[in-house]
Amino acid sequence: MKPPQCLCQICTCGRHRCPHNPTRIYDHGGDSCLMTEYVDKYPQYANIPPPQSLKPKHEFQKHGGKMEGITTFRSDYLPYDVAHRPVRLQEEYKPAAGEMDLGTTYRRDYNVHKIQPVTLVRPLERKLTKGGKLNTIPTYQADYRAWEIQRREPHKADSTYHPPTEKFGNSTTFQDDFFPKELAPRKSFKPIAMTKLSDQPFNGVTSHRNDYVAHLLEPKWVRSKEEYRPSSQPFEDITTHRCDFRGLLGELPKSFKPEYTKAESKAHFNGVTEFRESFQPWALSLPEVHKAKEYIPPAGNMDLNTTSQRDYVEHEVHPVVLVKPLEASRKNNAPFQGNTTMKDDFQAWDMIKQEMIKRSQEMPKPSGKFDDMTTFRAHYVPHSVVPAQSCKPLNVPLSCAAPFEAGTMYRTEYTPKMQAICPATYPSPPGYVFVSTDSRGHKFFRKATPDANKIALANGSHVPKEVEVVS
Repeated sequence: MKPPQCLCQICTCGRHRCPHNPTRIYDHGGDSCLMTEYVDKYPQYANIPPPQSLKPKHEFQKHGGKMEGITTFRSDYLPYDVAHRPVRLQEEYKPAAGEMDLGTTYRRDYNVHKIQPVTLVRPLERKLTKGGKLNTIPTYQADYRAWEIQRREPHKADSTYHPPTEKFGNSTTFQDDFFPKELAPRKSFKPIAMTKLSDQPFNGVTSHRNDYVAHLLEPKWVRSKEEYRPSSQPFEDITTHRCDFRGLLGELPKSFKPEYTKAESKAHFNGVTEFRESFQPWALSLPEVHKAKEYIPPAGNMDLNTTSQRDYVEHEVHPVVLVKPLEASRKNNAPFQGNTTMKDDFQAWDMIKQEMIKRSQEMPKPSGKFDDMTTFRAHYVPHSVVPAQSCKPLNVPLSCAAPFEAGTMYRTEYTPKMQAICPATYPSPPGYVFVSTDSRGHKFFRKATPDANKIALANGSHVPKEVEVVS
C-alpha cells in the first residue's frame, strides 16, 4: 500500500499549501515537521569555516628605545635676571576749595501742591452684637489640674567664652617679608603719530604719460554678404516609404484567445470547514451583577446645633483707630540753582564740515545732442522675405484592393487545450480519501480503493460521491 500524500503533494497548479501552524494544537510529541519548501529546494554544502580576518589587532605597540628628557623649551630657554617691580606711591587726597552746589533741576522746577488726605470709599464694617457677658474661661482652664513638678537642673558643661588677658602680638609672614617700594613710570619711546608735510609741489608725471603715443585706428573690415542662388534642378521628394509601401486593404485580426469557461461542479456543496471541525462551543454563564444595599435613613430628627452656635456670645467691637501720624510734606522755598560743572566748563565750538576731496575729470563732457545712430542701423538694408514651399507629403492613407495577409506563426502553430482543474481546489480531492491531519496542519489523503473506502467508513470519515461511484 502506498503511503498517504499531503495536500501540498496532490496540488498540480502550485498554489495550494497546507497551513503550517506555528504551534501544535493536537498533540505534544517530540517529532518535528521536516516537510518544507526550504528543505526540498535548499542545496546542502560542505562545512566551510569563515575566512580569517587579516586586520591587525588594536594593541598598543611599545617603543624599545630610551626616552630623552630634552624638550624645545629646555633647549631654547635662557634664564634672565628678573628685577623687582618698584612700588607706586599713591597720591594724597586734596579736597577741592569752596562749597558744593547741591541744587538739582527737580528742586528748581518742582511746584509744591497742597494734598488732602484720601477719603476711604470702603464702608465701615457693622457687626451685630448682643448685650450678654462673654465667658472667657475655656474648658481647658476649668478642667486642667496643675501638678507640682520640680525643675531639673541642666547637666550641660560650662562653654562660656573667656577673652584672653594678654595682647596678641604674633606677626604674619606677609608682614615680615613685605616691604614697600617706590614705582617710577617708564619713559615712552613711541614716536608721535603726526603726518609730515612736504614743502615741494607734487610731481604727477609718470612713465605712461611720457612714453604713450596716440595712434589712429584703421576702419574695421566688413565682410560682404553672398547672394542666394537657387538650384536649377527640380526637387525629388520621393522616399522609400512612397516607393515600397502598397496600400492593401486587410481584415481585422481574429483573436485566438480561448474562451473563459467557469469551473463548476454539480456535486453538493459540503460546508464542513476545519474551523467547524476543530472548534467546540463552550457553555458560558452570565456574569453576576452586584446589587447595592438599599439606603435606610436613621430614625428621629437630626440635631444641627454645634458647640460654636450654642456657646458663642457676640460682643460690640469698635474698629481700631490708627495711631500713626500722617506724613507732612516737606517744603523748600529757596530758589533752585541748576548750574553744574559741565555747563560752566564746557563751551560749544562752531564746527564746519569738511568738504569731500574729489578728483577732477580728465575727459571733458560732451556738449551737443546725443545721436543714437548705430552701425547696425546705418548699414542694415531690409529685404522682402519669400516663405519656403513645404515638401512634406499630404497625410492621406493609400488604399489597395488586395486582401491583407494577417497570418502569424502563433496562429498557425497554436493548439487550444482544455484547462485541467487542480484536485486541491475541492474540500476533499476527487479520487482521494481523507486519512488524518498532522499536528503541524498537514492534511493527508490516500488514493481511493475499495479497501480504503471501507477503512474510511470504519474510521467515520467522509467519502465523496465521486469515490463511491469509482469504487
